[in-house]
Amino acid sequence: MKTVTIYTDGACSGNPGPGGWGAVLRYGAHEKEISGGAAETTNNRMELTAVIEALRLLKEPCAVELYSDSKYVIDALTKGWARSWREKGWVKKDKKPALNPDLWETLLTLAETHELRCHWVKGHAENEYNNRCDELAVAESRRFA
Repeated sequence: MKTVTIYTDGACSGNPGPGGWGAVLRYGAHEKEISGGAAETTNNRMELTAVIEALRLLKEPCAVELYSDSKYVIDALTKGWARSWREKGWVKKDKKPALNPDLWETLLTLAETHELRCHWVKGHAENEYNNRCDELAVAESRRFA
């Protein structure tokens, strides 16, 4: 099984507001950057979209090392929150509806195809790939501002 390293980030100017996402995928000597955005969105939707779009590019099941500065994404995946929300009909422990069920459903389905290992990284720090993802995401968000 191939090991692919994915870095992702989302950005939003206002929350909600114009947003963007960016991702860098690395496999051996190969590197690919992708990005996109939306005119009216939230930061969390952009964080989720970055992971989804990166995973959609993988043509076969892979071992994925996912790096994100989003506690929302990393914690919901590693602590089983997102699976629990799905099992309970997209309702959280506090009986409130889980946000972004459409994106979580897509992400969980994609994640089941791969061996996903999640890593939280400090945003706007010294990780060059996280910083590059942030640049991509901010540039996309500005296209909609």
